[in-house]
Amino acid sequence: MKKFINKPEEVVDEMIEGILLAHPNKIKSVREDDNKALVKKDSPSENKVAIVTGGGSGHLPLFLGYVGDGMLDGVAVGDIFASPSVQQILDVTKNVDGGKGVLYLYGNYGGDLMNFDMAAEMSKLENIEVESVVGTDDVASMPKGSEYNRRGVAGLFYLYKIAAAKAETGANLKQVKEITERVNHKVRTIGVAISPCVIPSVGKPNFEIEEESMEVGMGIHGEPGMYRKKLASADEVADSLTHLILEDLEVKENDDVSVLVNGLGSTPLQELYIVYRKIHKILSAKNINIYRSYVGEYATSMEMGGLSISIFKLDEELKKLLDEPFDTPFHKQFKEHPEE
Repeated sequence: MKKFINKPEEVVDEMIEGILLAHPNKIKSVREDDNKALVKKDSPSENKVAIVTGGGSGHLPLFLGYVGDGMLDGVAVGDIFASPSVQQILDVTKNVDGGKGVLYLYGNYGGDLMNFDMAAEMSKLENIEVESVVGTDDVASMPKGSEYNRRGVAGLFYLYKIAAAKAETGANLKQVKEITERVNHKVRTIGVAISPCVIPSVGKPNFEIEEESMEVGMGIHGEPGMYRKKLASADEVADSLTHLILEDLEVKENDDVSVLVNGLGSTPLQELYIVYRKIHKILSAKNINIYRSYVGEYATSMEMGGLSISIFKLDEELKKLLDEPFDTPFHKQFKEHPEE
């Protein structure tokens, strides 16, 4: 294990401490004795539905990196690949509630489901109205027809973006939940891995893969994918992953979509753009319009080698909300459309 860390058991606390020190104008911790419950600097926002997420560390900028203006209000952070505690989620909830309720928005993983559900019940005892939406965008984790059992991966970015933008309009909790569920139905993601990551407390790779192989559909914790095959070219990877998504998501000629090409941790940005180039050609040939694109690291798995592709089918309301600006420690978006 070759990492720039101190003690393995202190990685998460020191990482969060560094982020708080680097971005004191954007986020803050709500407890002196536990820095894993974090909220937007100016929380709570009065008369606005608050959006709260959470999950295990090791996926930056997911989950912690999406707290900020025009995005999420709070996050509960677990240890590497581990769920946050019920108390941490509850602490965040109490600190972001501005009177219009709180939407829990997180990925479909067992520990997160259990702890967020328990926190929701405890929040009701505090007279805080809570609703939940669980992201299920990973087409590789379950077949078509079993979408609600799929994992939540990089496509969570789109759920965050639209939920937050809708909340900023003054919509009520029911309306924010409804549009977030609509986004969940319209986003699909699939990834491919070529090398593992090393959990600091374990000290060895979380899976093994042959030097000349890649695994299509591997999860962001190293969950098994759909199949393993010989390492392919960027164009071949883009072609196969894009078509797997289009077989699952109903996208027609002249539809508008957003595309996200996400690096899993150690894939160079130049390679992500080579893959995006091919996706653009594939969709253009089908007369599918890419309305807005995102290329970079949005949901990683520490130093895992690989990438994922997400496609989000848009309508007029979703396009307007997607264009709204945001500013977080890791990403920002201005109001102008990229083509302007």
